[in-house]
Amino acid sequence: MAYWLMKSEPDELSIEALGRLGEARWDGVRNYQARNFIRAMSVGDEFFFYHSSCPQPGIAGIARITAAAYPDPTALDPESHYYDAKANQEKNPWSAVDVAHVKTFRKVLGLGLLKQQDALAELPLVQKGTRLSVMPVTEAQWAAIIKLAS
Repeated sequence: MAYWLMKSEPDELSIEALGRLGEARWDGVRNYQARNFIRAMSVGDEFFFYHSSCPQPGIAGIARITAAAYPDPTALDPESHYYDAKANQEKNPWSAVDVAHVKTFRKVLGLGLLKQQDALAELPLVQKGTRLSVMPVTEAQWAAIIKLAS
């Protein structure tokens, strides 16, 4: 099993909304490196659900991959703000995965707190200039974040 961190704006999909839904499609990723990470995910992998572009950005909980990467249908939908005019049924460069809620943390682990942790110094999230919405998390980083959430 691999570990990940994925960012979502809460007005798009929050950990609470995923908790109510139980399962949802994670789509709309339009960065090739982040897309490649999505394609590397396996069913059963877990990820930290990070709320971004909001008053309190940070890790809000944990979710699990329930379906491996498949072509992102939002790329083909002209009504979607993730529409890609260059994509078509035969050649869709974007991928989505299905995810399920695992746990909502009692409190959001803010970015400031995460940056203070020596064990997370190599986590791309806390490094200057990194804006990826999907990134790998090592086992040691996962354990350090779980400890913070306890």
